[in-house]
Amino acid sequence: MTSTAFKLFPHQTAAIQKMHSGAILAGGVGSGKTFTSLAFYKEKYIDLPLIVITTAKNRDTKNWEKEAKIIGLKEPEVDSWNNIGKYLNRHAFFIFDEQHASGKGKWAKHFIKIAHANKWVMLSATPGDKWIDFAPIFIANKLVKNMTEFNNKFVIYNRFVDFPQIVGYRNVFELEAMRHAVIVTMPDKRKTKRIRHYVKTEYDRFLYEDVQKTRFNPFTKMPIKNASEYTQVMRKLVATSPGRMLTFADEVSKHERVIVFYNYNYELDIIQQQLDSIGYDHPRYFWNSKKHDPTPIDTDTEWIYIVQYNAAEAWNNVATNQMIFYSPNYSYKVMEQCEGRIDRMNTSFKELHYYNLVSDSSVDKAVQAAIRDKKIFNEGMWVD
Repeated sequence: MTSTAFKLFPHQTAAIQKMHSGAILAGGVGSGKTFTSLAFYKEKYIDLPLIVITTAKNRDTKNWEKEAKIIGLKEPEVDSWNNIGKYLNRHAFFIFDEQHASGKGKWAKHFIKIAHANKWVMLSATPGDKWIDFAPIFIANKLVKNMTEFNNKFVIYNRFVDFPQIVGYRNVFELEAMRHAVIVTMPDKRKTKRIRHYVKTEYDRFLYEDVQKTRFNPFTKMPIKNASEYTQVMRKLVATSPGRMLTFADEVSKHERVIVFYNYNYELDIIQQQLDSIGYDHPRYFWNSKKHDPTPIDTDTEWIYIVQYNAAEAWNNVATNQMIFYSPNYSYKVMEQCEGRIDRMNTSFKELHYYNLVSDSSVDKAVQAAIRDKKIFNEGMWVD
């Protein structure tokens, strides 16, 4: 049982009753999956050592150790997914934090080997949107022997291209039965309400249309080579427009404590320049490939936390209810993870505000449509 000083919510207790080794605990960001998995371990597998495989950021913040202490457990051994190979020969109960075992890469192979030899659960807000994403999970649960069997039995490939292109799936009823066997959903009754604001920005329509016609890169002064470069050029034209810069400066000046997400390094430069232009003299904190500042938690002073999208997982902030997206990410899963950073069960806010800077350019519209439809924006298909 859990510590007398800690009490689970009803939705967490209900989830534990359905959980088993090999399950994916699927709940929204901030729904309490960490505590639920720790309570499950404490009730069912406490005689085994506990190892948690999570993101590097969450490992460094010591969140798992803190929450294990709250629930009355010894500190678990916590490491990041990029070090998963170190645990191939360990005997323990494993908690895999977020689904980073998709595909046929090294992480997926190590995950399957560990899963076959141990008891484990996986936690994920977005476990998969394509059947191929579930293949390593099904193999880890020994529902499918290996990827070859999965491909032969379930995947339909395009026979007319030189690279593996999935065009559909067969035996879908069996796939659905396997997914039902491994997923434990954990719906929670949130007191928060997410309010998304779409703040319109202007862009250089003349230059944008000129690039559409000429396929010429105005930044390199060279012809555009492929669909990826074309899309990146169009995104940069929109993101670097004076209209978006000024709109961001105006928007950020309205908030005392705010988290800002961005994609590219040139966007970070713009964000910094605009903060300087409005005389922003409050603390600035960053998380990107070069700087790893702790998440600010001060509720008495003004601050800004500027985060690159690749750090969207495994941290939380209940000191603000304001978030600005300088530009959208290609993946709806990433956007969901970002929004969830402030949508926590222990937040004091009832309304959470998300400000999306968007133009009516074709590329902005296409990316937003993909996010709305819970898809990943595909550069090649958009250009075609």
